[in-house]
Amino acid sequence: MNKPLPLHHTLARAEALAAVRYHVGVDGGGTGTRVKLADAAGRVLGQGEAGPSALGQGVAQAWRHILDALQQAAGQAGLSPVPLAECALGAGLSGANLLADAQDFIRTQPGFAAVLLENDGFTTVLGAHGGRPGVVVAAGTGTVGEVLRPDGSRGIASGWGWITGDEGSGAWLGLRAMGHAQQAMDGRVPVSQLAVAVWEVAGRDRESILAWCAAAGQHGFASLAPRVLDVAEAGDKPAQALRMQAVVALEQLAHSLDPQEELPLALAGSIAKRLLAHFSGNIRARCVESQGDSADGALLLVGSALNDKTGTR
Repeated sequence: MNKPLPLHHTLARAEALAAVRYHVGVDGGGTGTRVKLADAAGRVLGQGEAGPSALGQGVAQAWRHILDALQQAAGQAGLSPVPLAECALGAGLSGANLLADAQDFIRTQPGFAAVLLENDGFTTVLGAHGGRPGVVVAAGTGTVGEVLRPDGSRGIASGWGWITGDEGSGAWLGLRAMGHAQQAMDGRVPVSQLAVAVWEVAGRDRESILAWCAAAGQHGFASLAPRVLDVAEAGDKPAQALRMQAVVALEQLAHSLDPQEELPLALAGSIAKRLLAHFSGNIRARCVESQGDSADGALLLVGSALNDKTGTR
């Protein structure tokens, strides 16, 4: 590609860029944060993990977990503590499309020489295809799809959030599993393996289930998804129906991003990968192995932006 990759939000202190010795790639979602620390040539030196850094769960929490994961990575690289002023950070975060949260994240950055913020779907598509054109359907705690087209343009679908959208995600599956379990408790539908699996987590009486739902949040509902898929594999019909609904939703997402089905397709996230065997033959035929993950894509974002700013592109 001959032009800089587009960024939603950037912050770079030009006078500080000469001090950059390390690149930091962040993949942040509703369940956890993964950080890769690399040298200026892009060679990964260490990795770290911490709690969620989706911006919808709070900007302060996002920065806290990013810094925790970065220090783990720095320790692995023998650089602890890594000086932030010598780091350029690229972050692919869930919720980065919400302008107010993105601006707050940039405004409160703790001293990096540069911060580049994108949604995690775009850094995932960059990492999966090595910065080249392609499609990614990512379904884990949430769901989002991204396409990077040959002309450098891009598109996004889904990623509307777990309350109103994110079809096919872990939270989406969990919400529907809970609805089924509640109906089974009422006697509105027969008791199934799926209902029992939910009760084992949330409780076997009305009061316990109401309390669990009130406290669960996105991560809590997503934690039910592996149980949905486990009992589906064991032959439970309601769970199999939910699994098929998720497959259909993710296939629709892939088609919306590349209607001509011309670009390579990579799957990301625990739910998408677990559903692969149930996708149609055409979808499976288009799937390619990801070259890297969202944190790798964030590192590509940093390298591209810094090269452009320093005139080396």
